[in-house]
Amino acid sequence: MPGGRGEVKFVFHSSENRYKLPRTPETLWLRILGKGMIQKQAIDEVIDLSTNEPRRDRILQLLATWKISIEVNNLVEQEDRELMMALSQAYLEWEQKTKRLGAEEGIQQGVQQGQRQVVENLLKARFGELDEELAAIIEPMLQLPPQDYAALLLQLSSLEREELLRRFS
Repeated sequence: MPGGRGEVKFVFHSSENRYKLPRTPETLWLRILGKGMIQKQAIDEVIDLSTNEPRRDRILQLLATWKISIEVNNLVEQEDRELMMALSQAYLEWEQKTKRLGAEEGIQQGVQQGQRQVVENLLKARFGELDEELAAIIEPMLQLPPQDYAALLLQLSSLEREELLRRFS
């Protein structure tokens, strides 16, 4: 069935005596592996993909790895300099996203550690020490929805130890 899903049409240019792929999502990988302007356009297409596109991050990571491999192996010739420029942009995109995700993850971990420290300190202040039973309920307390978590912290000074343990057992 011509033109069906998964089928790629090649256009043959007799004057250039070479095949040319259409600019479609299905041919993106093949065009990335091409040469010259076709390859640069394919890399630009990857960079221009929506940040919500699931393939984008993985392709950028692979292009960044490719760039590093070329640099490490010192394979840069004049023809490859244009490729390196295109790969550099892909690498920057990947690096920025990786740094942003790392920073967001670090902030999230910091917030979680801070919340854990607050709960530990409140439990120590209320009950004198943090034994195994109290330590075991910290994580379930932290998993409460924000409104319930805040209400529990406000009630903590009036709750008896057994009542608190019963809520989380």
